[in-house]
Amino acid sequence: MHLRHVLIALVAGGLLAATATPAAAAGPIDCKLRFDLSGWSVFYKTGSGSGTVTCDNGQSMAVQIRTKGGGLTFGKTEIKDGRGEFSGIDSIDDVLGTYATAEAHASAGKSGKAQVMTKGDVSLALAGKGEGWSLGVAFGKFVISR
Repeated sequence: MHLRHVLIALVAGGLLAATATPAAAAGPIDCKLRFDLSGWSVFYKTGSGSGTVTCDNGQSMAVQIRTKGGGLTFGKTEIKDGRGEFSGIDSIDDVLGTYATAEAHASAGKSGKAQVMTKGDVSLALAGKGEGWSLGVAFGKFVISR
């Protein structure tokens, strides 16, 4: 009787192995962010916008963006068609959350901006062109949510 149980277990295991779907390959994926953002600052800096994250594995997600911070800063800015590139991403959901920021800035009229920020092992490099005026030093956060 014991041999019969062993044979049943072997056949069942073989059937499970033959019908199982292979798991998705784990590992880093490349994700990019396209966004629009506008904001203002008078000591306290705030901004909001929206964008889309797309990844090389075919996933995409619409996102909302909020910036908050403080420091010695004054101004009003608007970024259209900004771009970002993530590193340290294993899943599109890894892009969500709060990134630490620090910046020094001065601009008037049309200007460009580049910034790198982190959230644990995830980094986000941003670049964008916009219009407005600003002057100051600010520390704060960049929040990406659904």
